[in-house]
Amino acid sequence: MIYLDNAATTKPSLAAFERAKEFVSEKYYNPSALYTEGYALQSELKKARSVLLSKVADENFFEFVFTSCGTESDNQAIFSFARRGNAVTTLGEHSAVSAAFHELKNRGVAEPRFAPLNPDGSVNVEKLLELIDEKTSFVSVMHVNNEIGAINDINTIAKLVKKKNPRVVFHSDGVQAYGKIPFKLGKEIDLYSVSAHKIGGLKGVGGLIKRKSLVLPPYIIGGGQESGRRSGTENVFGIKQFQYAFEEKFSSLKEDFARLTEYRELLWEGLDKTVYTRLSSVNGTPYILSVAAKGLRGEILLHMANDKGLIVGTGSACSSNAKNRYSQVILACGFDERTADGVLRLSFSPETTREEVLQATEILNEVGRDLSSRMK
Repeated sequence: MIYLDNAATTKPSLAAFERAKEFVSEKYYNPSALYTEGYALQSELKKARSVLLSKVADENFFEFVFTSCGTESDNQAIFSFARRGNAVTTLGEHSAVSAAFHELKNRGVAEPRFAPLNPDGSVNVEKLLELIDEKTSFVSVMHVNNEIGAINDINTIAKLVKKKNPRVVFHSDGVQAYGKIPFKLGKEIDLYSVSAHKIGGLKGVGGLIKRKSLVLPPYIIGGGQESGRRSGTENVFGIKQFQYAFEEKFSSLKEDFARLTEYRELLWEGLDKTVYTRLSSVNGTPYILSVAAKGLRGEILLHMANDKGLIVGTGSACSSNAKNRYSQVILACGFDERTADGVLRLSFSPETTREEVLQATEILNEVGRDLSSRMK
């Protein structure tokens, strides 16, 4: 089976699992316990925080709070700081952000505002800035779009936002960027969400990177873990496996970036252009290639490809139960509904091979031509 739906989730790293399994079989203690064995796990958590943070941010100005997933991290950021006036985000956000922004209106705490996208899926920065005024309390801009792969220059955007309103808290959903593209968080970034299972970690572990000077109110209240910011006994095994998976990914991050860029272009060049249209920009992440078979149903093509041993996506897996038939992100890029209906998202991992890419191209061409001939 060829797996090209890595933007939805990745295969857990077995090497990281082997390194971390002692925290299940031997060091299984509660890290909040006062006895030596439990207390010793606090140093392991501290080490994990340092590794997961130091490669992407200055530890003198940022700290790492463990959560259960990227969605929780996004929600904690939004509901903690979008509490007055208006809050601004983009039409290209993951549902963890977009749905939370709509909930702000339902709760009557802040007016949600949505900035339009450019055709490549990046945010229209000029329009975003027009939505920000003296009453704006919170701004969230995704780092890498999970459906089309566009990369937003969040450091530059954050600077422009803070220049217009220095009191704004700036957040970015970094789930599709963290451990995949080279970057360092600038000092204007206040909050940054990450997730373990997108880079070979386990589901059920995530993190919220925060600027140290920002006071983060508790989101889950109880035992006072994570310095009172997120109660609940830490999943030490999952956290250490996350750390080891991140170390593994970061050791070859630049090499993987270059190789997967080549694979992405190889796949696109091999696709039948009478069937498929490219949606992703060449300047986007190498981990995602979105295409559309205009006039065909992407969902049908997904199942046809699945029957032939290829797993792909049609967009965000977290939106598969949404009421809207068409991706709101794809429509926001300016594509029509016939195009949006035929979207396939092909997403890679460092484990993806050249042979798999070539085989996937053949399968996609076969099912695309087959379905096209049936529709005539």
